[in-house]
Amino acid sequence: MRFIHRLSRDQTGATAIEYALLCGLIAIAAVTAMQGIGNQLNTTFNSTSSYMAN
Repeated sequence: MRFIHRLSRDQTGATAIEYALLCGLIAIAAVTAMQGIGNQLNTTFNSTSSYMAN
């Protein structure tokens, strides 16, 4: 019974999992933002290139 009580009070694993989830969410947000910026830059460079070609 003591083992279960002690195990329920241990917070070290929960903290590590929280940090891992937070890092994962930040990574997903960063990748999504980079994809959006990349698409926008591609459009800008293509229009600039076609303007300079004509």
